[in-house]
Amino acid sequence: MDAQSEFAIIGAGVAGLTAAIALQNLNREFTLFEQAKEIKGIGAGFGLAANAMQALEYIGIREEVEKIGYYLDSFAILDQKGNILVNPNTSKLSDKYAQKNFAIHRADLHLYLLSKVNQDHIALGKRASHLTQKEGYVEIQFEDGSLHRSKYLIIADGVKSPLRQQLVPTSKPRYAGYSCWRATIDNTELNLNRGSETWGNKGRFGLTPLVNKRIYWYACINGPQQNPTFRGYGVQDLKRQFGNYHQPIQEVLDRTLDSDLIWSDIIDIKPLKNFAFGNILIIGDAAHACTPNMGQGACQAMEDVAVLHQELQKQQSVVQAFLSFENRRLSRTKYITDTSKLIGDVAQWENKFLISVRNNLMKIMPDSMNQKALIKLFKEDFMK
Repeated sequence: MDAQSEFAIIGAGVAGLTAAIALQNLNREFTLFEQAKEIKGIGAGFGLAANAMQALEYIGIREEVEKIGYYLDSFAILDQKGNILVNPNTSKLSDKYAQKNFAIHRADLHLYLLSKVNQDHIALGKRASHLTQKEGYVEIQFEDGSLHRSKYLIIADGVKSPLRQQLVPTSKPRYAGYSCWRATIDNTELNLNRGSETWGNKGRFGLTPLVNKRIYWYACINGPQQNPTFRGYGVQDLKRQFGNYHQPIQEVLDRTLDSDLIWSDIIDIKPLKNFAFGNILIIGDAAHACTPNMGQGACQAMEDVAVLHQELQKQQSVVQAFLSFENRRLSRTKYITDTSKLIGDVAQWENKFLISVRNNLMKIMPDSMNQKALIKLFKEDFMK
């Protein structure tokens, strides 16, 4: 039976859209399926570290993405009184690797990536529910009852991917133990120009400037999964929670409306042992969703696409390219997932004695240790 497309991509998030751009660059034929009936910018902010910018350079869209991002020359970790615990020199390493660190609004990036994809190759309102591998193609079934056949399938439909779940039944999302509130607000009067994250016994609070005089903030609080109390939280509840934290946290919350809030539990997936399954490949959060504690979720999706782009050029077959992708990405993404989970666990401590020990250790940590950790992030292997 003939395939209807060479590649099918499931999911039009950061991973799926970037993969579509890469396939276009390689003149490969594809169809991108998205469950939403309309693709529009949603969410709040996140970081695009130097390693992500290097991946975008390889794909050919770095300069354009830089124009919608906010350059971050530093990002400090503070205690709840505002004292500096860690303040790594990210600009020094960015210069070394000829790339910079940026903060960007998810909606801005999403809409930009969408603009680079041929709209004739996008099918909306298509939620994939089941796949079947057959001789020479993959058959994808959608919730509306329709079917699509492609020679190769790229699964990029996020941490809750039903297709990944079918391939790896044990890969259910796992709860990190804390929930997160996010919002993007006007930064004109606050005029904050540096990123920071505050660690205290009531939770964490992060602040990151964005372009167009906006600021993105997030707050993480420990609690049970799908906590009905958290579900009803508004700005006043967050003000009480972080009432004894340093300024400008209260000022930021004063400028936030309940309607600005986005709330979700923090989840990831236990590192997988495979990303390639014959003529099927899993990428992005569907493959290696991590907690946001290293700011590497979207960054790793972009690294995925850079590696896939290169392997499709190097290998004689797509199946071999998928296997080579897997060999290059498993260790790297496992390190990111495991380390991010550990950082989140330590950052969310509530015991005041343990917090005191942690903070004192962080203050006396040699700068060389911070630099070494950043080097492991920035120095990636997709230029092999």
